Amino acid sequence: MMKDSLERAREPNLNLKTYLQNAYMHPVFKGDDDEEDEDISEKLETESVLVPTKCQSQRNTPMPSRISGASSPSSLTDLSSPEFIIQPQLFWSWSSTIWLLFLMLRMDAVISKQDRHRGDGDHNVQKMRRISNVSWLASKRQVHKTLKNRVNGKIWKREEDDDDDEWSLPTRTKNSSKKVKLTPAFEFSKGNGIPKKRLNKRSSFVVVDLEGDSEDEVLEQACIMNIRARKRARTSDSEAVKRNHMYTRLENGDFANASLGTSSSSPSSASDMKSNGSSSRTRTMRNLKAKIEARPKCHQCMKNERKIVVPCKKCKSKIYCVQCIKQWYPQMTEEEIAEQCPYCRRNCNCNACLHSSGLIKTSKRDITDSEKIQHLKYLIKSLLPFLEQICEEQTQEMQIEASIQGSSPEIAENFCNNDERVYCNHCATSIVDLHRSCPKCAYELCLSCCHEIREGSLSSRAEMKFQYVDRGSDYMHGGDPLPFDFENAEDQGEPTVVLWNANDDGSISCAPKEMGGCGDCVLELRRILPMGCISELKKKARDLVGFDTERADSMCNNSEAGREMLRSAASREGSKDNYLYCPAMNDIQEVEELVHFQKHWVKGEPVIVRDALEVTTHLSWEPMVMWRALCENVDPETRANMSEVKAIDCLASCEVEISTCQFFKGYTEGRRYENFWPEMLKLKDWPPSDKFEDLLPRHCDEFISALPFQEYSDPKAGILNLAVKFPPDLLKPDMGPKTYIAYGTTEELGRGDSVTKLHCDMSDAVNILTHTSEVALSEEQQTAIQQLKRKHLAQDEKERLEQDKLDHHSIEQLSDCSGSWKEMGVSKIIETEKHPSQISEQLELSHNQPRGATLPGLPSEGETDNMCGALWDIFRREDVSKLEEYLRKHSMEFRHTYCSPVKQVVHPIHDQCFYLTSEHKKKLKEEFGIEPWTFEQRVGEAVFIPAGCPHQVRNLKSCTKVAVDFVSPENVQECLRLTKELRQLPKNHRAREDKLEIKKMIIYAIAEAIKDLEELIQ
Repeated sequence: MMKDSLERAREPNLNLKTYLQNAYMHPVFKGDDDEEDEDISEKLETESVLVPTKCQSQRNTPMPSRISGASSPSSLTDLSSPEFIIQPQLFWSWSSTIWLLFLMLRMDAVISKQDRHRGDGDHNVQKMRRISNVSWLASKRQVHKTLKNRVNGKIWKREEDDDDDEWSLPTRTKNSSKKVKLTPAFEFSKGNGIPKKRLNKRSSFVVVDLEGDSEDEVLEQACIMNIRARKRARTSDSEAVKRNHMYTRLENGDFANASLGTSSSSPSSASDMKSNGSSSRTRTMRNLKAKIEARPKCHQCMKNERKIVVPCKKCKSKIYCVQCIKQWYPQMTEEEIAEQCPYCRRNCNCNACLHSSGLIKTSKRDITDSEKIQHLKYLIKSLLPFLEQICEEQTQEMQIEASIQGSSPEIAENFCNNDERVYCNHCATSIVDLHRSCPKCAYELCLSCCHEIREGSLSSRAEMKFQYVDRGSDYMHGGDPLPFDFENAEDQGEPTVVLWNANDDGSISCAPKEMGGCGDCVLELRRILPMGCISELKKKARDLVGFDTERADSMCNNSEAGREMLRSAASREGSKDNYLYCPAMNDIQEVEELVHFQKHWVKGEPVIVRDALEVTTHLSWEPMVMWRALCENVDPETRANMSEVKAIDCLASCEVEISTCQFFKGYTEGRRYENFWPEMLKLKDWPPSDKFEDLLPRHCDEFISALPFQEYSDPKAGILNLAVKFPPDLLKPDMGPKTYIAYGTTEELGRGDSVTKLHCDMSDAVNILTHTSEVALSEEQQTAIQQLKRKHLAQDEKERLEQDKLDHHSIEQLSDCSGSWKEMGVSKIIETEKHPSQISEQLELSHNQPRGATLPGLPSEGETDNMCGALWDIFRREDVSKLEEYLRKHSMEFRHTYCSPVKQVVHPIHDQCFYLTSEHKKKLKEEFGIEPWTFEQRVGEAVFIPAGCPHQVRNLKSCTKVAVDFVSPENVQECLRLTKELRQLPKNHRAREDKLEIKKMIIYAIAEAIKDLEELIQ
């Protein structure tokens, strides 16, 4: 009763339920403003309340406060507040006392109502918080007390003890003065939180667990601080507004005057509180920011909120977090990184390191001056015959020009910028020096075309008009084709023959308009190089190496390589080249092994070098690592274009656009069509730029350091590589390096295999398999593949029968016996479908294909099967003519774009539309007696392919290969032969352009070699 009377006296209209519903406050919001709340509560605890009672007495005894429990004063003078004081003389009259009490209670009710939410509410919250959260506060204080007793930032290093079964964190007492000494390797972490050591009993390396404020905890602290600051600001503002409003309602002038002094000080007090809160918040944020920045950062991801990191004992400055180790260095353990981090091993693949060049030494062996002299003389002597041919060709043209003009001709210079290439308008061959040009239309003609025009043997080189037709996806998987308008390549008509003859005096008019010229003016002889430059170059070369012929011969007379350095790759009867030279990378660092290489290389034999990646720093060749580096090293526009790539669908042999993430996901997980047939995609010449070293500089250095026989293969400094002899300001041919990323499967599918079809490069090349990923096929998918293979064979048989009817029977014969032929064809297909066991031999050919046996001393196939990634077939140069004959004969048995049969063959090899399966290779040997070198390329193996050797590749797994082209002096003859061969192709043929510029390369290589040789001799 007493308590209820007191509540009704203080505020008659108070709704206690509504008032208390928001009284509780979470402990995290208790902080810096607690002192302010305590001051307000102390003020309320001293406040007295008068309650009218039924008994008439001269004194009212107030009850204990419901808030604080303290007793109120017993005298009426203790009812005073800071704003007013009641005089004792007012109580002389009993009636006056009653009215005064009424007035005091009314005023007190108004004041209490205005201050309740500021004073009483906060004090209630404090009491409830103290009662409900005693255990939480106690535990929190205990935790803080424990943490403060620990040494901040110290790392205890465990000495390896085999007898200890358990290990615990050392503790210190509060009054202990003993200090823990930091190990030198981890002094960098001092003051950055409380480290923990994760026990690893097998080794003594230390893993640091930084249990300081994590990122979430820091954000939580900042959020709490901001909430407290806003709360103090609101409290200060509401206090001033409420008090001003209260005093305006008081009718007593003394009370108003007294309150004016108080209210006038309120705004300044609020401003002081705001400024103090703002400065406190700024200091706290600054401390938090400094604390975050002071933490050690992971060198890989550059984040400092990682809790578990591994510091390096060698450099004592780099650390790697466990997350980055698992994601980007799965082949390394934490112990290995603690002993020597990736940065110290020079194989760090963080963004900063991947964008750096020159971190490693790319050359494997320093060449002495005497060796340089021998190599340069060998190079000059090898190229001298070809330089003489170029000089003789130009001399003949100058003689013809002299006969035309009747005197010694003065040849005008055709100005050409260094970043421009001059090509023949008729054959697209690169022009190196002398040529003929039209003064009217600038039509330019090379000397080879001039010679053919005078002899009357110039070919028209008409464009190809045949195109493959898309017959639908069902047709590609063995179903019926979509209807289409068939256009036979033979029905396109012969190209129009345009006569272009030379004049009687040997001069040549400009090409007719049908061939791109004007047909009006006579072509004039022009030059690009200085007059007499090539003749002078030939004279210098003869003077330097004319009497030194022993070195060139001795380079090719070498002892036989040991059998441990050979690999069986063919089984030709009566042949001595069934074995390929296959040394290990560590065995070819001596000069003698370069001589062995030259012996096999000059005969046009491929060379395989094992373990090429073992001598590198083991930088990751994961496609995702390369893509991450590529995206970080380009401008925003190029990075946006990198989100999608143009891949080649091996089934349809056409380009498709796919998300880069989806492509690389399929690289490791595989992709399939709706009918479970594997979808094989490949990226060619990736990244899409001729500046591999600019986009991926660290990978470029890693690749060059892995190249064997760098005298030939080094794209920057190979002394016997003609491609590096170009002047620095001249436009160079694109020789690579370039990356080839493709899916693959072990089983030969027959259609849609991940293959590089049969082709022949204009230059030499070396290809290194840097990474593989095996994708396993499920049993359901394997069953579907076998069923689809039967459909493919049935479709092949059906189309073969139809083609035989067109080839061997006339229309009348076909009309007489079409029914029997149709019945025969249908029964053949049905029989194939009903009895798949009868074609099991054909289905098993892909499993029995030759894999390249190895000799004793080399790992067996079973031991290295998981390392094999690609199957190579390389044909000999002397077998090219028979190979072309076979392909023309059986062209309809092959499928190319949209899985359509190959019906038009311009050049069997340069068309790049054939891949010989195991069945075709068997037929090729039976019919023509030839077979390729067949072998499997393992991870880390480098394959050297000589120019002029047709070859094809099938990926047995998802593979990443890196290749670079080079031009060796031994194979210049083949490069010239291929250049002449390609210039005879139709104008729109894919392989027609002279990208190598071999004649220009010969001239600049000899000039550079002569210059270097003269400096060394002097």
